Amino acid sequence: MPNGSRGPNGSPAPTDGLPPGVRRSASGRIPQWAIDEAFGTLQDPAPWRSGPSAHMPPPGQAYGRRRRRAGRTRLGRPGHGRKWAIGAGIALLVGLSSLPMVFERFVLPAVLPYLPGAPVPPPGFEAADAPLGQPPASTGSKAYALQESPDPGQPFAAYDPCRPVHYVVRQDDAPPGADQMIQEAVAKVSAATGLRFVYDGPTSEAPSDEREMYQPDRYGKRWAPVLIAWSNPAESPDLAGDVDGLGGSGYAYVEGQPYVLVAGQVALDAPDFADILQWPDGRRYARAVIMHELAHVLGLDHVNDPTQLMNPEGADVTEFAAGDLAGLAILGGGECVPEL
Repeated sequence: MPNGSRGPNGSPAPTDGLPPGVRRSASGRIPQWAIDEAFGTLQDPAPWRSGPSAHMPPPGQAYGRRRRRAGRTRLGRPGHGRKWAIGAGIALLVGLSSLPMVFERFVLPAVLPYLPGAPVPPPGFEAADAPLGQPPASTGSKAYALQESPDPGQPFAAYDPCRPVHYVVRQDDAPPGADQMIQEAVAKVSAATGLRFVYDGPTSEAPSDEREMYQPDRYGKRWAPVLIAWSNPAESPDLAGDVDGLGGSGYAYVEGQPYVLVAGQVALDAPDFADILQWPDGRRYARAVIMHELAHVLGLDHVNDPTQLMNPEGADVTEFAAGDLAGLAILGGGECVPEL
């Protein structure tokens, strides 16, 4: 698994950890203007220092996390699952009360990714000049729903198609054949979106509503990969009852650019999967749950149409249908944002 940071368009990041054009002083310390700007004490910064900045929700909003009714339910049984969506950024201004609007946010100066202990990675990791793949032609179906965008002026948020989507698997209590089911599910969402996926191997990270989207000590100086974790209701309470899986992604934002999904997670109920695998053709049903949750990670929402895999109670659907494929094709056509 690569750990080294990269600059825009995949070029090596500066070896001193500072942005291009910024050098350390003779004493080796970070320039005072950079420190002042980072902590909001710089008054009227010169235009040449201004640049892209990451936006974030206020403290108390847990990275802009919004609970919504989504996720895959236990196949063939009634109920509704839920998913998480965690917005990017870390609230640096401690002690402020929560603001009432989820999408009101603080500004993170562009220099911060290069400072020690920065809450976001250096921009441009693995960013290519063009999308790595192309989504297939739309089926023309309207039987899909995209998750609500964090910006009312932006139709949807998606992963950057100019970078691979990395993922890791927490294998604790995985049922037999789990690796192959995940690989097949990932291949199907990749084909439906044109996005390129890279498996980074196993991880010990547990699923969490409060998952950090940037974990440099664990994954290097990049956004955390998508976490696919085998879990249970004791560890992930939202898996209790008629819920087999949970899935969703977090977003990041650079001023002047669209919101981009950068880190996601899927929690799968291992005991439920062990039960499903005992059904006739249970492996296909189990794989369908993983496909459904990965589609949530990429930005699809539930639909009422029972013929679509994104219907929360579609017990007889085990493949992406026309509406699912139309929505996934749209989500594969997001914008490239190397500034993140």
